Amino acid sequence: MHSLTKLLEQSQVRGVAIGHFNVSDLVLLKAVVSSALELQVPVMVGVSEGERQFIGTRQISALVHSLREEFDFPIFLNADHTHSLESAVEAVKCGFDAITFDRSALPFEQNISETQQAIEMLKSINPSLLVEGEIGEIGTGSEIHEEGASEPSPLTTPEEAKQYVTATGVDILAPAVGNRHGLVKSMVWGTTKKHLDVGLIARIKSAVGIPLTLHGGSGTDDADLQNAITAGINIVHINTELRVAWRRGLEDGLSQDIYQVVPYKILPFAVESVKRVVHSRLQLFNGRSLGFREKAQVQGVA
Repeated sequence: MHSLTKLLEQSQVRGVAIGHFNVSDLVLLKAVVSSALELQVPVMVGVSEGERQFIGTRQISALVHSLREEFDFPIFLNADHTHSLESAVEAVKCGFDAITFDRSALPFEQNISETQQAIEMLKSINPSLLVEGEIGEIGTGSEIHEEGASEPSPLTTPEEAKQYVTATGVDILAPAVGNRHGLVKSMVWGTTKKHLDVGLIARIKSAVGIPLTLHGGSGTDDADLQNAITAGINIVHINTELRVAWRRGLEDGLSQDIYQVVPYKILPFAVESVKRVVHSRLQLFNGRSLGFREKAQVQGVA
């Protein structure tokens, strides 16, 4: 039985991070899981409320659990950016491994209060569930934004982080450290990059002493990501980069033959396009710590 808690502890010791990739269809799921299997590194599959509404909460749980059991591999499922207790309860009852209970849009004290209540309820259903809380403002929407569409937001302070973690008892904290959801148009072409306050990450880690998640990792400078992991980030979320690759791959597949209408002959182009992104990110997050066990047979999801 694979334990996300133990793997997070190991990642901290080894100076690596677990890649968290959002999916909303089977194309993305196949790309994420096959990449993790090929590289032999643990992976987290994330589904936001919108993604769960599309693919189905129970259905994505069944898919991930079947893959984990078939390959005896550490593939974990997270209910990403869950804004209501009702939605969180549904996810935990469907067998999710972790819940990102995101009330960061609320005033700080109300965020604390509602997160406390959520943790009590969710852990009464599954005591081994990991609950992540979020403080700070990192924007919304894993999509393409206009240049300068939002002003820089205040970053999380170590004092706020410590107060929040102590009061709520969250297992994982997602702070605002220069990260933002989505990409601006120049980031799609790689001409600009996001940058993180690595020193702040280290101070927050020292203050709270629990695993840290970096949301909005798409478009972030590679060196910043590596330094952030060294400073204490344990989970890195990537979504928009995968969506861009999904679209490019789909367009490529459609362009091969305008009379081709067979989905399983078109969609592999999208799978391969997304896999290239997932591979590069997993390699970056894990450095030389690839292949934690002998290679599994991966043809079932390739």
